[in-house]
Amino acid sequence: MPFYHKLGQLPHKRHTQFRKPNGELYREELMGLEGFSSLQSILYHHFIPPRVKHTEDLGSRLPETVDFGPIRHRAFRTSDIPLGGDPVSARIPLLANKDVILGVARASKSMDYFYRNAQAYETWWVHEGSGVLKSQFGNLKFRKGDYIVIPFGTTWQMHIDGSEARFFTIENPSQIEPPKRYRNHFGQLLEHAPYCERDIRVPEELETHTERGEFEVRIKVRDRLSKHVLDYHPFDVVGWDGYLYPWIFNIEDFEPITGRIHQPPPVHQTFEAHNFVVCSFVPRLFDYHPEAIPAPYNHSNINSDEVIYYAEGNFMSRKGIDRCDISLHPYGLPHGPQPGMTEASIGKKETQELAVMVDTFYPLHLTKDALEYEKPEYQSTWLEGSGE
Repeated sequence: MPFYHKLGQLPHKRHTQFRKPNGELYREELMGLEGFSSLQSILYHHFIPPRVKHTEDLGSRLPETVDFGPIRHRAFRTSDIPLGGDPVSARIPLLANKDVILGVARASKSMDYFYRNAQAYETWWVHEGSGVLKSQFGNLKFRKGDYIVIPFGTTWQMHIDGSEARFFTIENPSQIEPPKRYRNHFGQLLEHAPYCERDIRVPEELETHTERGEFEVRIKVRDRLSKHVLDYHPFDVVGWDGYLYPWIFNIEDFEPITGRIHQPPPVHQTFEAHNFVVCSFVPRLFDYHPEAIPAPYNHSNINSDEVIYYAEGNFMSRKGIDRCDISLHPYGLPHGPQPGMTEASIGKKETQELAVMVDTFYPLHLTKDALEYEKPEYQSTWLEGSGE
């Protein structure tokens, strides 16, 4: 979220001497995107950032995809994915293309190592659980409903409260940002936007560590994972400022846009990135035209794959879908309410549904893991009943 923020101790001017109480220099690091032309922050370290004691290759992290087969609507049951491991090791990629990887995770413990994705932004939508995201930028407490947005190159560690946390994950080699139509040319969110800067939570507590020893950092870059062992704690930052840092937006703070007749999916858009968008379906009033049909009309995804993670409530247009299910409506096929759902929606005043949707502008591929959780009967749900 590109607005200026700072924490900790800073010198008056950037790129000038900034010394510790013992007279030694703090080590300045400029961390930025797209060379020196996009979002950036400046951090001040106790130790020299490039120092690494040991490196090791941990292998490829490219999702293993499979042939899609005959084009059809698909759904995946993720409620009973395996519980175990920390959030990163528990993550299961399900759908992927060159622009985005979508997955789920059901973690049972906190991370005992540090992680850095140097090739992509990561967004962790918290379906269940709570905890703290720790990074060199400080601490961010998270809770159910949070979109945790973590920029390229951030070194982080997730601590979960209790024994379980469930996430829907989005990984993309581009920035996640609010839709351009909701921002002025300065980047400020406008009055018609469904949320504003007050709804964004940013790091507020900076923990500065000066411990020495061995600290493991796992780095994802070039579609592989490397293990680096540092001889200092990676959260050694004494202060930072800039526009690049992790931030959180809770889905409950998304203000739905409604109208007299059914509103199209773009009104639910929350974020955009390169070749895909993220939308939030939240509890809202239905259309108020006297002859309105609240259920969506049938529509064709001409050049867009639609993915929905169903979190809570009953989706008015959908049969055969349960909590934690993911649907995939690929481009080239029309989709819409199943038999009986359109008529049943007439006269209803509101919905309590909660879901996260990702629309991609290039086809998504299935992973081998996705096949294990597929609900093969989903395509046939449009044949049930006598039609409408």
